[in-house]
Amino acid sequence: MNMKHTIALLLLSLELTACVLTPTDPGLRAEQLLARMTLEEKIGQMAQLTIEPFVIADGAGGFALDTALLREALVDYGVGSLLNVPLSESQPAGVWGPFIGELQRIATDETRLGIPLIYGVDQVHGGTYSLGSTLFPQQIALAATWNPAHARRMGEITAYEMRACNIPWNFAPILDLGADPRFPRQYEGFGEDPYLGSVLGRELVKGQEGDANDVDHPEHVATCLKHFLGYSVPASGKDRTPANIPWNALMEYHLPAFRAALDAGARSVMVNSGIIDNCPVHASRRILTGLLRDELGFDGVVVTDYEDLEKLHARDHLAATSKEAVRLGIDAGIDMAMIPIDYRGFCRDLRELVEEGAVSEARIDESVRRILKLKFELGLFERPNTLPADYPLYGCEEHRRASYAAAAEAVTLLKNDGALLPLDSAAGRKILVCGPNAESRRALCGGWTVTWQGHGIERHPKLCKTLAEALAERFGARNVEVIPGVSYRPHESRYDTEHRDRFDEAVAAARRADVVVLCLGENSYCEKPGDLNDLALDPLQTELAERIAAAGKPVVLVLAEGRPRLISRFSARIPAIVQSYLPGPQGADAVADVLAGKVNPSGKLPYTYPAYPNSLAVYCHKYADEQRNTDATYAYESDYNPEFVFGHGLSYTSFAYSGAQLTREGDDIVIAVDVANTGDRAGREVVQLYSRDLYASLIPDVRRLRRFGAVELLPGQTRTVEFRLTTDDLAFYGLDNRRIVEPGEFLFEIGASSADIRATLPFTL
Repeated sequence: MNMKHTIALLLLSLELTACVLTPTDPGLRAEQLLARMTLEEKIGQMAQLTIEPFVIADGAGGFALDTALLREALVDYGVGSLLNVPLSESQPAGVWGPFIGELQRIATDETRLGIPLIYGVDQVHGGTYSLGSTLFPQQIALAATWNPAHARRMGEITAYEMRACNIPWNFAPILDLGADPRFPRQYEGFGEDPYLGSVLGRELVKGQEGDANDVDHPEHVATCLKHFLGYSVPASGKDRTPANIPWNALMEYHLPAFRAALDAGARSVMVNSGIIDNCPVHASRRILTGLLRDELGFDGVVVTDYEDLEKLHARDHLAATSKEAVRLGIDAGIDMAMIPIDYRGFCRDLRELVEEGAVSEARIDESVRRILKLKFELGLFERPNTLPADYPLYGCEEHRRASYAAAAEAVTLLKNDGALLPLDSAAGRKILVCGPNAESRRALCGGWTVTWQGHGIERHPKLCKTLAEALAERFGARNVEVIPGVSYRPHESRYDTEHRDRFDEAVAAARRADVVVLCLGENSYCEKPGDLNDLALDPLQTELAERIAAAGKPVVLVLAEGRPRLISRFSARIPAIVQSYLPGPQGADAVADVLAGKVNPSGKLPYTYPAYPNSLAVYCHKYADEQRNTDATYAYESDYNPEFVFGHGLSYTSFAYSGAQLTREGDDIVIAVDVANTGDRAGREVVQLYSRDLYASLIPDVRRLRRFGAVELLPGQTRTVEFRLTTDDLAFYGLDNRRIVEPGEFLFEIGASSADIRATLPFTL
């Protein structure tokens, strides 16, 4: 062999060695790094801390880092993750970037192995903690658009603007089933239907992670699905309280949105803070390992919610000590503990558990392997920081227009007696704008907006117009009078009762006006501070509504609320009702454009709007319908008597359905219907396809949404809407907890809502 061949073989050998030593596969890289780590370093990677203890306020709105305390956590204990926002309030990209950059410098430069941090924040409707970023409507409003494109676009813009702030990990989307309107976090999810949540959740994941889930891309982030599983239906309706959910119901209704998002490649999952069937989910090996890992095949990171390992001891009394609580959580399948403060105790307890043999080091390796893999997938080892200067579109007009488009398409016209809307813009028409939401920015945006509870948005008036301001722009300031009648206290969700004496003034103004825009609903809240004892709208607002309605002038009720508060005491006397949900900073313009007729409303309710506190059934309830009920004494369908049904939403034009057909193409069921715009305005109609299983071995739902699609039509225009599904879409989880497709008779129903059925097609399987 000559020298040239020898050198060539040597170079090839070096290249192969380099490939072995520095693999590009994140899993292999994680494995090699894991082999070099001490037990203490591994445990540190499993610890996640909140940033607040490490931040020192300077008294002028700024802050400094307690570097000594940080070095103890990051260097001495090897803590691998931080979360939350400095000073508990939104920060601009110019602060976020260098702030996280300094944290990464300590983690990568001053530790033995130089493992970067992974920083996470709840950016749940756009850049909620990034000042100057683009805020979107809350997820419940996105659901009202029934338009997956808005979820995709929100995800893309959120990821871009998070990376502008040097943040690679988002604790979103929220995929909890919104089946209980009492639950204070209903607005964070996509409503009460599993299929609607599945479609939108998938798009929100893909928007943030990219079609290829290449989260190392500088404009993508890793998502974290919340809250696995069954979080949103506690028996009391209150946050973090026990639930009773049969396993087949958990699989049938609560799992589908998570399954779709996991199939879309979501990188991490956050655990339900509550209790199901007397077992805290953080201690449920059946859910976190048996279901999530073994059945669904998830190999990403499972992180606890805030302080929830400790709650197994302090709240649930399941564990006699904090140390035992750690063991239970790790054994169940937890990878990373959102501690969020006492990292010393967590690290000590977990180390002792390993030394005592109560937790194997192999189990620790499983979790750390996943955490390291995620960090490699995010590209943090090569690029621990992303720089604000590289993101010129941060908070740009294009992004704000996307937020406006979502808000405008979400606005739902619930009632329009006498075609009161759109409002006539004739010169001299006098409009009274009243109610506590008339001048409230936080009532439009909700929680997770600048601050956790949402009160911070009022300090940034340029970020968000009020409804009163937007209406004055549309109809002229001279024609618009604003008298709230009752207002919220500045930093609370309660009312400022000093404004109670303006009721008489508001009523007098209503008598002078040609029309009243009554702005009611809720102030912002989040999580347990939003718990309710009464779902009815607050008595002060109810009294105001009753007195305004009695003034004798046409009233347009505009609701801005995180959940459907009961309005049945006065709704019959209100001719027009508009639901805006929590439409975000562009919401005032969107609502004003709908009222003025610039936008033809097309939103549809993503939940059932109840009329009574003891009738809170969802649309896919189990009761027999009246047409099939033969016993007048027990008319079970009377238990479903909502104010407005799931899928309901009116338009300023009208639509006709015709020519419905069902055909079979192999395993596919193809259903088509012609939809025509029979009115005099261009409009968008959301066409909904439901199925009904007439008889089954488990009591079937009255109906289930199977597909939906929107069509935009000019006056006189007709288009065909086609749906494709398979017999597997008709499967359900039986009493034996297995998913089955049973032969039998079905009906497919096509309509404009779950009650407004325009065509019915029989089907036999």
